[in-house]
Amino acid sequence: MGHLKDENTRVRALRDKLENTILSTISNTVRNGAKEPRLPNTTNIAFDFVEAEAVLLLLDQLGICASSGSACTTGSLDPSHVLTAMGLAPMRARGSVRFSLGIYNTEAEVDYVLKHLPGIIKKLRDISPLNPEHPDNDRYDIEAARQKHEQDMAAAVSE
Repeated sequence: MGHLKDENTRVRALRDKLENTILSTISNTVRNGAKEPRLPNTTNIAFDFVEAEAVLLLLDQLGICASSGSACTTGSLDPSHVLTAMGLAPMRARGSVRFSLGIYNTEAEVDYVLKHLPGIIKKLRDISPLNPEHPDNDRYDIEAARQKHEQDMAAAVSE
């Protein structure tokens, strides 16, 4: 039993390093859920102004596994019903990525994610019209576009 406690402590430290570094180095990110109590191996982070599916595709190209929802909703483009039940707006839920670690993950693997993830998020935000810093934003009302997007997504989810 002591071995399991040691592994949980080690995995929790990896999760905390991953989460804390993401939240402190990538702007417009939020941890979904409470800091404690929770599982020692999982973090779920919302990346505003990007779609999680795009993040996952680019992570996958680098051999990094993550997910945007529970196993029972794999393949669905709907926002996570768990995250929306927690009160997240559909847009934020759609930009949420879950990272799960296990006993075989290493600090080097976490460092690898942390090395590549900021560039992925920047690349996607640079082309996202929902990003407040997008160069085309002066051509239209970005706030109205966001509100319409939220209304459309809420309507689609309720159907």
